Amino acid sequence: MFIVQKEIVMYSRTSGCPFVSLAKRVFTEHNIDYREVYIDEDDTLRQRVLDWTGFLSVPTLIIAAPGEDVPIEAPQNLRKGKSPRGVNRGSMITEPGTQQLKIWLKQHGFINQEQAV
Repeated sequence: MFIVQKEIVMYSRTSGCPFVSLAKRVFTEHNIDYREVYIDEDDTLRQRVLDWTGFLSVPTLIIAAPGEDVPIEAPQNLRKGKSPRGVNRGSMITEPGTQQLKIWLKQHGFINQEQAV
């Protein structure tokens, strides 16, 4: 059986954000490793989030191959101008609430059913 190696990459900002704090709290609670990259320090990363979401929305969380900073598979499309907040796009979720994030983490095998509740 072939197992795909994957990691969570969190597109973030160096300044505070309640949605980033929420995601970090969930990751800590479930002992989940992630890598944080900052859109306010790298124009390429900033443009990626803008292209993916239509906004400079953080956190934008992706499932990536280890060491990569693009999704392991293409995320589902958003309707133009629609808010990405809390929308599970498969390999990507942006500005999720606690329950939305837990469901997404379960979907990708980072937590189990009991932890997702």
